[in-house]
Amino acid sequence: MEPRQRTAWKTAVGLVLTAIMLFPVYWMVNVSLTPREDIRDSALFPHHPTLAHYGVVLQDQLPHLATSIVVGLGTVVLTLLVAAPSAFALSKLMMPGRRTLNFLLIVGQMIPAVVVALGFYTIYSRLGVLDTLPGLIVADSTIAVPFGVMLFATFMLGIPQELMQAAQIDGASHWRSFRSVVLPMSRNAAVTVALFAFLWAWSDFLFASTLNREGGLLRPITMGIYDYIGSQNQEWGPMMATAVVASIPTAILLVVAQRYVAAGVTAGAVKD
Repeated sequence: MEPRQRTAWKTAVGLVLTAIMLFPVYWMVNVSLTPREDIRDSALFPHHPTLAHYGVVLQDQLPHLATSIVVGLGTVVLTLLVAAPSAFALSKLMMPGRRTLNFLLIVGQMIPAVVVALGFYTIYSRLGVLDTLPGLIVADSTIAVPFGVMLFATFMLGIPQELMQAAQIDGASHWRSFRSVVLPMSRNAAVTVALFAFLWAWSDFLFASTLNREGGLLRPITMGIYDYIGSQNQEWGPMMATAVVASIPTAILLVVAQRYVAAGVTAGAVKD
């Protein structure tokens, strides 16, 4: 097989696989534009497209969308505040027991989220912080922090030690070296950690459903979707429109931060 034919064959297979993976996204958009009376027809294209479902979503789901944004941004801030200094201590200060701590970070990510959610529910019940945004932010951060520490540490290990020594010769403390030297050079890793932390918080359903008993305006968008699911009836149009609206912020973030994420994820993979 000639190189051109081999390339064309691989391209065709790639296009087919991409179409299969993106078809659920297309179907979500298709149903969100289909009138309620035509949804049962399961047409491949909406014959009479309508934006009525989006009007319902904008009327009902904006408070839940705002809650998701607050929780997502709060999770990003808390994750960066905890993960970056912790990774600096593990990678640059050569603190004792760092291998054990790295192992514990990996083990922490292996614990099922439902177990963590039940533990949070017990603790939050005693502290009286159920149905609060700070409580949900702390819970979501427990997923992102271990990943953030490991990614930051891998990136910071690639920063030449000579830069740290030069800063210390100039009289900089460890904290000043972290703020002025290490952290600015870790921009790609910071963007990657922030993006994944936001995505995890944005898509969370388990913590939101476990730690939110009263509901109301404090529910994130993942809980708002269930407003259209009943025991006898499902509002497929508004449900899919809500899913489309909820996907827009994450899609924009992925496109904007793609360059930084590619550099951050591969940090430390190649060494000179």
